[in-house]
Amino acid sequence: MVLEVAILEIKKGQSKDFEESFSLAERLISSQKGYLSHELKKCLEQDDNYLLLVQWETVEDHEIGFRGSEAYQEWKKILHHYYDPFPVVMHYQ
Repeated sequence: MVLEVAILEIKKGQSKDFEESFSLAERLISSQKGYLSHELKKCLEQDDNYLLLVQWETVEDHEIGFRGSEAYQEWKKILHHYYDPFPVVMHYQ
């Protein structure tokens, strides 16, 4: 199991819209090969800050499988315009 960790900084004042969009987009990631689970946590100290945790079977399931898929292209359209700056994504065992 591999844990993908991303700190998401959302453009000021767009958190509610981001959360609504994420609820639509999460079906895209959860349908991918190697996906195990995910959690989105809202920061208590900073309103527009979130932690995304996704469990994958392998790094390749995320980096090659999901990111190379049509579902990722749709994920990008739904979510990427909310980020400022674009998040750094790391993987942990």
